[in-house]
Amino acid sequence: MPELTPRQIVAELDRYIVGQTAAKKAVAVAIRNRWRRQQLSPELRHDITPKNIILIGPTGVGKTEIARRLAQLVGAPFIKVEATKFTEVGYVGRDVESIIRDLTESAVLMVKQQMKDQFRDKAAEQVTERLLDLLLPPVKTSPWDPEQETEENERRQRTREKMRQKLLAGELEDRVIELTIEAKNVPLRIISSMGMENLDVNLQSMLEQMMPRPNQTRSMTIREARTYLLEQESEALLERATVNERAIELVENHGIVFLDEIDKVCAAGSGAGPDISRQGVQRDLLPIVEGTTVNTKYGRVRTDHVLFIAAGAFHLAKPADLMPELQGRFPIRVELTDLTRDDFLRILTEPRHALTEQYRALLATEGIDLSFARDGIEAIADLAFELNRTSQNIGARRLHTLLERVVEDISYQGPDLANKQVRIDAAMVREKITPIMAKEDLSQYIL
Repeated sequence: MPELTPRQIVAELDRYIVGQTAAKKAVAVAIRNRWRRQQLSPELRHDITPKNIILIGPTGVGKTEIARRLAQLVGAPFIKVEATKFTEVGYVGRDVESIIRDLTESAVLMVKQQMKDQFRDKAAEQVTERLLDLLLPPVKTSPWDPEQETEENERRQRTREKMRQKLLAGELEDRVIELTIEAKNVPLRIISSMGMENLDVNLQSMLEQMMPRPNQTRSMTIREARTYLLEQESEALLERATVNERAIELVENHGIVFLDEIDKVCAAGSGAGPDISRQGVQRDLLPIVEGTTVNTKYGRVRTDHVLFIAAGAFHLAKPADLMPELQGRFPIRVELTDLTRDDFLRILTEPRHALTEQYRALLATEGIDLSFARDGIEAIADLAFELNRTSQNIGARRLHTLLERVVEDISYQGPDLANKQVRIDAAMVREKITPIMAKEDLSQYIL
């Protein structure tokens, strides 16, 4: 894990997310505390638990993006789940323990990729040898003539070295060879009850070990075969036990779970109505958040030091509506602010790969030179802020709606445009957007 200071983490998040400094600071400190914990003695390290966070704010202000960018930045196993997908045990839905199973699956893929990168050179050498075996199949010699066998082996070795040089120089990439590959088994699906979501996976794995996979021969170029063989050889070099051990260690000490829509499992109001499942989800989440052991197909995973970041708009409910025990497991609460007109202006221009840059790059693939005038960008920001204020507030997602509307005709006519120089100014923006604002029903234009 990179040893980033909180200030460096916030600076990296600023490259992609505008504003929300309080939320960025909170997650930066949480990540830094993980690094600090690793520097302590094992006895003290065991007693220090992560300080989980609740991000409170309307949709489209950056809650999910902060968690996603944070996980990419620190290279930690990360999973985003919706709290509304889970139900209490006994109801139809997903078991909350599947969160940790999915997180472990993500960590296994990360560790495999890291180890494959380490073994890439060795795997490439083995691929070269396998390709040479395919290009120069063995020649049968008489066991009664040792001299002929020795001479044939020497001749074959000289030919093999010449072919190796051509292979390494890329002169044989278009040569067609016959490659035998293993056919993939058809996945087995069964209907299982709650808590048995991994049963079909385990049963499929057991059947694969019991029944050999059918082989099939395919003709392909050496260029195509190299990709398949490199993946095959890299996979063969991995030690399953080592991968599983590292993945579990990664999840237990660095895993991040982003639990979105946490407010939807709050039983707001008097509690009347079918809220049993909502309360049940909170009860089932509690042991996962406070620390328990979850059985996965890779081994037992403890969740004591997994960082949980919950998020919700809390329009109809409030954090106090959560179970007191669950509230106590999220000691840090950060309120994200609504986006202002200046925030929209910054979102359109400042972040890396901003929306305006994305549209420029997309249309540049067809030779269209798209540019945005300053007053055009300001007009989009003004209209986005006004629409969010007067109708449903969907945050920065409003910019997607407006920009798509503005460039819709340009994108449609793109390949046939005679004039490839297109400049979007305030007059064009208002011409495209004013008819939308004049309508009372905006539902078809709201994401």
